[in-house]
Amino acid sequence: MARGPRYHVPFRRRRSGKTDYRKRKIMILSNIPRFVVRCSLKHITAQIIDAHSIGDKTLVSSSSQEISKKFGWKAYCRNLPMAYIVGFLIGHKALSQGIDRTIFDIGLKKASKGGRVFATLKGAVDAGLNMQYNAKIMPPESRIRGEHIVSFAKELFDSDPLLYEKTFSGYLSRNLKPEQLSEHFEEVKRSITNVFMTEK
Repeated sequence: MARGPRYHVPFRRRRSGKTDYRKRKIMILSNIPRFVVRCSLKHITAQIIDAHSIGDKTLVSSSSQEISKKFGWKAYCRNLPMAYIVGFLIGHKALSQGIDRTIFDIGLKKASKGGRVFATLKGAVDAGLNMQYNAKIMPPESRIRGEHIVSFAKELFDSDPLLYEKTFSGYLSRNLKPEQLSEHFEEVKRSITNVFMTEK
């Protein structure tokens, strides 16, 4: 371990690998709110955060739990379609509060191309939020609509109905057949759009 009169102990969050203060400083100096996405094992959360001298302030937020409670989402809360919907909702919320531009902040987590983080980003951009991004990192439209899940469900139902029921028990317990996921996705997306069109 380094020692001596010129050695300074790094900040606690830097020591624990939670914050890159160099990148954070650049984003703060831009005076543009940060668009932050965090994915847990069960849920997806998106926030728009502004930096202040006393600490960060969350301006707008949305989560998969909110989508389930307010907009009737019946599928799993951690897949690509849900990630997109979370981004779509926070994008509309931000615009309704006069926030039209943000910086995408992925933090220190390494995200794979076409992953949930970028599906959330695409949802926010499609809602009208202005952010810089590389289109190559976005997941395909078919995966955002859950068509890969629909295809897998159909194949599994034909080959092994018992395994189908076990695999998609969460869907079936909420009266949603996984083969209907794409239609359900569009239905929830329309519900969000209608809410904010009514408010205008």
